[in-house]
Amino acid sequence: MFDYQAPSQLLKDKVILVTGAGDGIGKTAAITYAKHGATVILLGRTTKKLEAVYDHIEQMGYPQAAIVPLNLDGAAEHDYVELANTIESEFGHLDGILHNASLLGERTPIATYDITLFEQVMRVNVTSQLLLNQALLPLMQKAKHASIVFTSSGVGRKAKANWGAYAISKFATEAMMQLFSNELVDLSPNIRANAINPGATRTSMRANAHPEENPETLATTEDIMPVYLYLMGDDSLNVNGQSLDAQ
Repeated sequence: MFDYQAPSQLLKDKVILVTGAGDGIGKTAAITYAKHGATVILLGRTTKKLEAVYDHIEQMGYPQAAIVPLNLDGAAEHDYVELANTIESEFGHLDGILHNASLLGERTPIATYDITLFEQVMRVNVTSQLLLNQALLPLMQKAKHASIVFTSSGVGRKAKANWGAYAISKFATEAMMQLFSNELVDLSPNIRANAINPGATRTSMRANAHPEENPETLATTEDIMPVYLYLMGDDSLNVNGQSLDAQ
């Protein structure tokens, strides 16, 4: 799977929402999905970064993207409903969601973890994913085949000291993926849900978490895209409820 060779038009005519699309893995995934034929909805909190990704996609001649500036930390339920209404009016359906946006929080012991920061991490990393799915499921039910891809982590499978709210949020992400994958079998069998653990990747979040590392020794965001393409395309139609490693 790490060597998966995606057909050039794997995602042709698909509409895919990518959260955290302005930087890092989200940026690369959005561009990669567009390269393979998708119309990508770029969701993030920094409009300038989203516009840069939009411009790159346009300059490459890929399908025109759409920009949705949204701060997941401060978004309320009505913001997600409004997003769903906008997607429905513009596209009529949704073929995929990549839940990529995450906050790292602090690398401190959980016994003394700041509760305000803890709640912020959980809002962005967990609650926003639930609200997005709830608002967008009706649009995904209109697709022939749809894929929800969550972003997990190694510390979301085995907690490590001082990973605090981030580790807890990723355990919750794994649970949410399993719940959706199990429940959608009966509710909406055209929708599948899986998760990806990107592994050690050359991103700003990784640099903040491991400032001692030499980033040149890590995989680039482009290196890990095969699994992202595989789970979003129709070659993975029979894959549901799996947590896959990108490396």
